[in-house]
Amino acid sequence: MEFHEAADFLFDLRRFAPRPGLAPTRELLAHLDDPHEGLPCVQVAGSNGKGSTARMVERALREAGLSVGLYTSPHLSDVRERVRVDGRPITEAAVTDFVGEFREYATDRAADGESPTFFETVTAMACWEFDRQEVDVAVLEVGIGGTLDATSVVDPIASAVTAVTLEHTDLLGDTVAEIARDKAGVAPADAPLVTAATGDALAAIRDEVDDVVTVADEDWTEAEDESDVIVSYGGREGLEGAVEIDGSEGADGTANDAWRVETHLPLLGAHQARNAGVAAALVRQVADRLDVDLATETVERGFRNAHWPGRFEVMGRDPLVVLDGAHNPGGCETTADVLDSFDYDDLHLVVGAMTDKDHRGIAAAFADASLSRVVACRPDHDRAESETVLARAFEEETDATIDTHEAVAGALDRALDAAGPDDAVVVAGSLYAVAEARTRWARPTIPARVDTLADARETLGRAHVSEADAAEASGDAVHRLLRTRLRPGQARRLQSELRALGGECALSALADQDEEPVDAVLMATRAQFDRLVTDLADREDDLEPLVDEIRVALEGRPGPNDATAVAARGGDSGADEAGTGDREYPWEDGTAVMGILNITPDSFHDGGEYNSVADARERAERMVEAGVEILDIGGESTRPGGEPVPADEELDRVVPVIEELADLDAMISIDTRKAEVARAALDAGADLLNDVSGLEDPEMRLVAAEYDAPVVVMHSIEAPVDPTTSVEYDDVVDDVIDYLAERVLLAEKAGLDRSQVLVDPGLGFGKSAAESFELLGRLDELAALGCPILVGHSRKSMFELTESGREGALDETVAGTALAAERGADVIRVHDAHENVAAVRVAQAAADPDRFDD
Repeated sequence: MEFHEAADFLFDLRRFAPRPGLAPTRELLAHLDDPHEGLPCVQVAGSNGKGSTARMVERALREAGLSVGLYTSPHLSDVRERVRVDGRPITEAAVTDFVGEFREYATDRAADGESPTFFETVTAMACWEFDRQEVDVAVLEVGIGGTLDATSVVDPIASAVTAVTLEHTDLLGDTVAEIARDKAGVAPADAPLVTAATGDALAAIRDEVDDVVTVADEDWTEAEDESDVIVSYGGREGLEGAVEIDGSEGADGTANDAWRVETHLPLLGAHQARNAGVAAALVRQVADRLDVDLATETVERGFRNAHWPGRFEVMGRDPLVVLDGAHNPGGCETTADVLDSFDYDDLHLVVGAMTDKDHRGIAAAFADASLSRVVACRPDHDRAESETVLARAFEEETDATIDTHEAVAGALDRALDAAGPDDAVVVAGSLYAVAEARTRWARPTIPARVDTLADARETLGRAHVSEADAAEASGDAVHRLLRTRLRPGQARRLQSELRALGGECALSALADQDEEPVDAVLMATRAQFDRLVTDLADREDDLEPLVDEIRVALEGRPGPNDATAVAARGGDSGADEAGTGDREYPWEDGTAVMGILNITPDSFHDGGEYNSVADARERAERMVEAGVEILDIGGESTRPGGEPVPADEELDRVVPVIEELADLDAMISIDTRKAEVARAALDAGADLLNDVSGLEDPEMRLVAAEYDAPVVVMHSIEAPVDPTTSVEYDDVVDDVIDYLAERVLLAEKAGLDRSQVLVDPGLGFGKSAAESFELLGRLDELAALGCPILVGHSRKSMFELTESGREGALDETVAGTALAAERGADVIRVHDAHENVAAVRVAQAAADPDRFDD
């Protein structure tokens, strides 16, 4: 079975309406040998905030060293997002295996008129995957209600109800109290239920549950007794919210002493502070139950890394651009409250919603938020409300100028065109609308190197094009080829446009599903692509935003002030303010060589050789003389099995060397995972941050932005790498691009321009030798990220794959350098300067002989 067949089978189950009751899910899990039994689980229910809370719990528990499964809904662009293990989505191969075990059972049940529903099935798939991966704990976001939700087949060790508002009244009840009683059904058998509910909802929960831990703001006075967990929201600081959480003795449902958490959240608003209070109590319950040592700093760091796309996500500054999946009046009121913490003139709202939502209530929630203009749209979903109906609700509830545009992407274009630099543009009303809008920033259009029919078929296969369509289209693929991801309707229209120009566009076999984004492979000559871009630029629908993406994919990475790049990101890049537009970096004029200078006793190749300042200086001078333009100073080995080094020891190693080398004619890079070390290194004279953890220290991107310093963001499962860790990839290049796309967005939202964010595929970090070579061979596909590319392959064990038998892999490294330079690497990171500089110059001369002709 191919993945597209498995996914199609899953999506076809959406024909069956959601139903309350646990028996069908229990029967399905029994067919799968009951993978949920014995699985420690946390359930998070609520009307709003349950997804954010689940994410905070998951991230903090991972920070504590646990392997954690996370199950959430809905997904933004890929069904696999719903099931994650240690942050990584379930693989396509695993989905295919699951459906293989499940399909006959589902078919038999359907024959009896009792087919499993989509949600029941994906819930079972989550339990199956968490059992297969042997996670330490699973965090489950409840779908609807609590008592009869499919997730309630588990016996949780900790549970919460975040907040309760009127929702799904046809299933849960007509009052907040009735809904709260149903949600209280997630309470664990032998632990208190944690809740941030108030008023009638809290009273109803207390009626249903004997042991309740309450979470409330510091000024809350409704309860008869003081709340167990008190939360203080300190307001917005940049793009983070300051929060303090105080738990009284035993407030987490354990015998623990009073506790306190002080941190910042990437999720803004007082409501997220309350969610953090719920999450903190849950995390402490889990740690106590699993006998895990939980330091306060672990929770604080975990919460600060709990990024959650589409939840008041700031995508631009001039104008302010926000994506928020608020989908009911309460959620939209909260969105409006958070907006109040920003200074802006007029609000331009792009709104799309589902048919079963309170459209007038949503409109009223934004009425007092300086609402100037509304563009009502219709998400590409069969339950989406028409834009005219939404427009009518806003006409009656607000004084804003009302416009309509069916496609979300086109509606966003209209709002951005109308907004001034001091205005705000918000997309809200539904996560489905947010998902479509977010592709403007997060969808990479990937160029592919296709030289043979075999290459063409392989590329088409990665896009899940059916065998028959791939065989028909592969002959057209042996020239310029781009791969992107579109809504099915968009994909079919683009296919028609390109075919009319003489090109070809092959679509994933999932294109018949009308709700899921699908892969599209565009095949054309350069002239045909140029004509396509011209034609799309004249349109006013959801294909027009593709213009900039295609241009960047064909022409390479734009500069920081490139108008195309700025438009593609939805506003002013900020490059002029930061000064990046006038700055020159070594990689802007061809491939630059970065020389490695490890001030460590245990690095895998040169540990202990340059630990004295004098030795380091001599080594650096030789590298600069050989043509190295960047010196990378490292004070901690990240080799497999390497021991972490305390920050003060790392500083003692690197700062004196950086100060000594500051006068050399080379850029100085600090190779560190710690923001504390990065800051000190920049103060000592470093120019560039090289972070092999991919911004895992939540402060790192902020330090880079504060100092206006470029930063290398590497794909790594962990650093240092645990040699026993096994990572499953469907396609290692696609998976690396998807991961790096989100990390680049984090850096960009902190204030960096993409010209300052170097992406490193992380050869050897959580990859086999074959996977590392796959990345090296397809390096040019990383150009889709619009960032400079760094390759660090020097003397790595991956070269054992070539079986050349040469000790130290110097020759193989030099060959890899030439290949990487030819494939588009902007920076090559190596130990041996002279040999690798020569390899880069040969590659440059082959590409541009006039470069070296005086």
